[in-house]
Amino acid sequence: MRVHAEVITPDPRPLGRPTTLAVLGDSIAVGIGDPVHGGGWRGFAPLLADSLGVARLVNVSTSGARIGDLATGQLPAALRSQPDVAVVMAGMNDTMRSDFDVRRLHADMDHVLSRLTDAGATVVTIRYHDHGRVFRLPGPLRRFLTGRIDDLNIALDAAAQRHGAGVVDLDRLPGAYHPATWSVDRLHPGELGHRMLAHAFAREFANAGVALSREVSLRCSGGRRVSRLDHLLWLLAKGIPWLVTRSADLIPYFANALLRPRGIPDPVDDDLPRRRTTG
Repeated sequence: MRVHAEVITPDPRPLGRPTTLAVLGDSIAVGIGDPVHGGGWRGFAPLLADSLGVARLVNVSTSGARIGDLATGQLPAALRSQPDVAVVMAGMNDTMRSDFDVRRLHADMDHVLSRLTDAGATVVTIRYHDHGRVFRLPGPLRRFLTGRIDDLNIALDAAAQRHGAGVVDLDRLPGAYHPATWSVDRLHPGELGHRMLAHAFAREFANAGVALSREVSLRCSGGRRVSRLDHLLWLLAKGIPWLVTRSADLIPYFANALLRPRGIPDPVDDDLPRRRTTG
């Protein structure tokens, strides 16, 4: 992989039992997909906090957030908590918008990771899977979004490498493409999927020298069972409106992209490695 950006080695700092976990991200980081009795969401963040044994969990994530929202809105709140460990998880919402810009995404993620590591936090982030294998899409649209995800991963990889952040590769996460991992909407992990995320994040922190209080159990418990009625209600109340909203923004851009002459690629920043092409 060719990366021109200088790799920054964080100053040595003592690791061990952390005290504050900050979570920055989108609806998955909020916990959507893992409902609990009495209403609301749990998600991977509380499970990870328990595994790390932190005294404080500061989750500044918001549903629908894009990487730019982390840089401008969530980062200041996270830094005020003075975290010694942090999870950064966003980018999928960016792939589904017409103003997708890999250069801007890299710059925003680089800024977020830089500020967190400069503040002394050990950071773990992610790279994405092929979500077209989970949420079934027509072939051309799937290939279009898969290319977007590949470009997003280039930006995320370059920023993580530069700042020495740990990375959870969702494409290589065991069980990532199994239906039981996902909630009824097939956009967010279910309870098992959130437990898998918490387990993977905890392992990355342990690899960085952070002491764990306990392992994250992959045995589902404490969540609310989701029924077929829940699926139908979600489809009517959330799924269809979500698709209509996204279609108004992305589908015209997608149609225009299909009409472009073959062989003219989208511009990619010269400072980033280029997407691998497939035959």
